[in-house]
Amino acid sequence: MTGADRSWAQKYQVDDILRYSRSSKETGIKMGDYSRVLAVNAQANTLTVVQGNGEQTTYDPRRQVGVSVYREQEKRFSVGDRIQFTAPSQELKIANRDLGTVESIGRDGTMRLRLDDERKVEFSPQQHPHLDHGYAVTSHSSQGQTAERVLVHVDTGLGAKDLLNNRMAYVSISRGQWDAQLFTDSLERLPKALGHEISHQSAYKPEQAITPPQQKIMPALDKEVSMGLGLSL
Repeated sequence: MTGADRSWAQKYQVDDILRYSRSSKETGIKMGDYSRVLAVNAQANTLTVVQGNGEQTTYDPRRQVGVSVYREQEKRFSVGDRIQFTAPSQELKIANRDLGTVESIGRDGTMRLRLDDERKVEFSPQQHPHLDHGYAVTSHSSQGQTAERVLVHVDTGLGAKDLLNNRMAYVSISRGQWDAQLFTDSLERLPKALGHEISHQSAYKPEQAITPPQQKIMPALDKEVSMGLGLSL
């Protein structure tokens, strides 16, 4: 869900899990709180949510910023699985999309991970549920990471065409230290898809600069007259 989508109630679903990274005096929601969507009123553009303490709140999502939206899925993990975190945790000193390997799982469900930076963390998935398998990650999530070999899946028939572009190609392929392989549905369409340019152009261009209006010559006056010309873009 994009930032613009999170402003509109119709983009949410009942039972969506919301995590708040900013507090709001208007809604009474605090940073770090969680809630579950109980009702969606698309016409009024409001959400009714229930927080962890059982309190219900109805608010316009345009008035609450810093919201992450999650949908619960049942996942099964085993020792040796590659894991990625899908939300940051100050308690565990974990960043979003950090990767690790499961070293052990206790009878009570407690998991012990060895992170890729060699740190080890132990936690309960019930208290830190933002986990997913980490065998494959998105191009965006892979930024800043390095692997000996990478396999890049490029579907040229992807509906969201802007997701395939030259930045995606550079980020994905440059993650591989020794080897990078591309897998695609069409060799013919691949060059065009990965050559797509999405760089933002400056809102101000020299050739579009506003030409100052010519000053008119004023007739001589007995009193001193000063003139000024102000331009703003």
